[in-house]
Amino acid sequence: MTASVKPTRLERSSTDAGAEVAVLTFANGDLNLFDQAMFDSLTADLAELTSRPPRALLLRSEGRVVSGGVDVHLFDGLSTEQGTELWQTLFAEIIHRIEALPCPVVYAAHGLTLTAAFEIALACDIILAAPKAKFGLVETVVGLTPSMGGPQRLAERAGSGRAREFVMTGDLYDAETMRSWGVVNAVHDDVDTAARALTGRLADGPTRAHHATKRIIEAWRSGGVAHADSVTPEVSGALFGTEDLRGAVRSFLEAGPGKARYAGR
Repeated sequence: MTASVKPTRLERSSTDAGAEVAVLTFANGDLNLFDQAMFDSLTADLAELTSRPPRALLLRSEGRVVSGGVDVHLFDGLSTEQGTELWQTLFAEIIHRIEALPCPVVYAAHGLTLTAAFEIALACDIILAAPKAKFGLVETVVGLTPSMGGPQRLAERAGSGRAREFVMTGDLYDAETMRSWGVVNAVHDDVDTAARALTGRLADGPTRAHHATKRIIEAWRSGGVAHADSVTPEVSGALFGTEDLRGAVRSFLEAGPGKARYAGR
């Protein structure tokens, strides 16, 4: 009997400067469908990343496409209560865990990126895409609306009118369109190489400051500018107690900008 192959792969490595980088790869066949095994595997990987965070994380896929979406078998016969529980679980164990990671999270899309895969991308900090990548939230084909946070996170990046159009039409949108909307940060011919380089660069940076940035933006997302202003003094003030800030200030004063080395502490 052949052992089943895990549908995700979590690898850790270090940059030349010694910063730990994690790469989480979706590897569930050519279509990378999000079936129960994929969700379970991703949940386990994110639990490990939460317990032992790297200094930057890259999410990527191997295969012909990023993902053909969710395996529709998951929805067959669900009751109202079971459907509600499914979405609650996916928010708690996947989307919110990604957003809560105390490090930059980069998403690389090299091809077709549908439904759950795109909703996961929208929970990441930075999205990079190849020119041939296409994105879609096509849940209307089974009478659903995207329910892992896609509509609201798309609205945050592109505006509510764009989000309504994107979800209600169920159309596919290319990488350049998504870049022009502010959803994709950049388009690269070799997106995997570009994403790995960016992830390594972010890992080498001031990790505690990056986490503070995420916390301030999260405060804005939940309560607007006034709420973000109210948390910024404490969140940013705490950085003065970090080794990285103290060392970087001394480096700036003694050697000029751009010479500091960060340890993530």
